[in-house]
Amino acid sequence: MNRIDRTFAALRARHATALIPFLTAGDPDLETTRELMRVAADNGADLLELGVPFSDPSADGPTLQRSAEIALRAGASLPRVLEIVSDFRRVSDVPVILYGYYNPIFHYGPERFAADASRAGVDGVLVVDLPPEEADELLKWTRPVNVHVIFLLAPTSGPDRVRTVLKYARGFIYYVSVTGVTGVRPMQVDAVRPAVERLRRVTQLPIGVGFGISTPEQAGAVGEFADAAVVGSAIMRVVDTHRGSPGLVAEVGAFIRHLKEGMRPAGVEHAPELASERMPHGDE
Repeated sequence: MNRIDRTFAALRARHATALIPFLTAGDPDLETTRELMRVAADNGADLLELGVPFSDPSADGPTLQRSAEIALRAGASLPRVLEIVSDFRRVSDVPVILYGYYNPIFHYGPERFAADASRAGVDGVLVVDLPPEEADELLKWTRPVNVHVIFLLAPTSGPDRVRTVLKYARGFIYYVSVTGVTGVRPMQVDAVRPAVERLRRVTQLPIGVGFGISTPEQAGAVGEFADAAVVGSAIMRVVDTHRGSPGLVAEVGAFIRHLKEGMRPAGVEHAPELASERMPHGDE
């Protein structure tokens, strides 16, 4: 078990749902990212998703695209992101998941990346443009060092796709609540809930829901049936609004605290599915 597994196990014992804020590493600059990670952990983040900026973020909407551009101009790169995680590990044990695209990992070298990510304290990697059928080149290096590769499922995922993802998945399943790119837009909770409940019947892994969650009320609604709520564009919109302001870090911390306050304990209807005997224990 790595930090992701232990965190979900601890939350399961309290029938609580994880809050997973997203931050773009390097926006507005690398030092502020360090501060934002710490303030996120202090204000209720159970896990952190740290975006590795890339020049062609095809899965991201305007807010995260702009954020990636700013981060790249600020000098953010995969090696420097790993340095940020290593620094964070000196002050926090909150799990860190790197979010990004395969190109930087490919150029870094998958074997070297896995070793350096593990050494820095990375717990998981979500590579949005690396489908599980093509992930062996990365998985053969991440699994031995206990870095989980997180895979996505979406409303358009059919039974074959679900089976394929579940064959490779570790840590948790990231369920994309709306089709399309990332961004702040309405999420139909009533449509997401049955999809998550169907998925729960075929996997022992926790299920996190992301894309479209932007308010404490939405996070709380998701917390009634899912194991995690992932909030990205709404947080980076706060960064965008207050970029250049001395109050930026405090504003982000307050927003994350409000999100966490809106999340009630998970509903009892899915608590039995998270019983400890059903949790995977490391890589098989």
